[in-house]
Amino acid sequence: MDEKKILDVIGFEGIDTTFLEILRDHTAGNPMTEEIKWTDLDKSQISKLFKDRGYDISEHIVEQLLERHKFKKRQAFKTETFKDVESRDEQFLKIAELKQEFLNSENNPVVSIDVKKKEQIGNFYRKGKIYTTEKIKVYDHDFASYGEGSIIPHGIYDLKRNEAYMSIGISKDTSEFWCDCFRDWWENYGKKQYPYADCILAMADGGGSNSSRSYVFKEDLQKLANDIGIKIRIAHYPPYTSKYNTIEHKVFCHVTRACEGVVFSSIEIVKELISKTSTKTGLKVIASIKNKVYQTGRKVTDLFKEEMEIIFDSILGKWNYVVAPQL
Repeated sequence: MDEKKILDVIGFEGIDTTFLEILRDHTAGNPMTEEIKWTDLDKSQISKLFKDRGYDISEHIVEQLLERHKFKKRQAFKTETFKDVESRDEQFLKIAELKQEFLNSENNPVVSIDVKKKEQIGNFYRKGKIYTTEKIKVYDHDFASYGEGSIIPHGIYDLKRNEAYMSIGISKDTSEFWCDCFRDWWENYGKKQYPYADCILAMADGGGSNSSRSYVFKEDLQKLANDIGIKIRIAHYPPYTSKYNTIEHKVFCHVTRACEGVVFSSIEIVKELISKTSTKTGLKVIASIKNKVYQTGRKVTDLFKEEMEIIFDSILGKWNYVVAPQL
């Protein structure tokens, strides 16, 4: 059903905008391919959310809207194993509330943070095609010993400004690396763009260098808050749901496209390619190289665990907490 026919049926001119707003916080994407998106809502749930907004939209109309916006029912391939996570839906609602609260705030930024998959530097094959004048020849095996090391692309996406800041690490993905990237973004860009901010909302997954269970991460976060002098509100995505993090389908898929088919012969080439990432909606990406070497296997200090001042939410506190600067 085309737009005119839908409007003839329901007389609701803003239906597309409302439909996309309803799906916004229930949409995930593939960080490798921008065309692949999916939603965890079904037709009846979408219809109910329309009704909650005062519009009586039938499931039949919802089906037409899904088709028009290229959402189709597809069967997933059984390639990965997932677990049911208790309070998953409640945390998604919490994140949506926090995101909207900060988006409505004039002074406080909201950022989505994640680490893109590691890449090897060297004469290795990379998926994709580019225009060339000669045939490109690369190694027939991806042995790390043939390369010049690997890189870790760490991303911070500013939802209000539609800007991303990619730090290209050469060492390990540690909590200290995570916090250093955050500190660099704030000191070089954030505090100039949000001079009156008193809190930053950071949405991130719950594993790896920013594990929701890690005391080392929380200790480094406390040092970060002390250094920049501003509160940091952390909202973790539940386990196995990191693809719902905004940066995955707003930034990483476009970075992948910008780098497609190019041999990563040097870290400078990677930086240049990432910096050229753009979209029709105005996405801007700023890339930098972080040469610092990070230590793994660090342990939290006993003093921090005993005197920790982090404020955990009364509900779902394991995923939601505020780190305030210590006086």
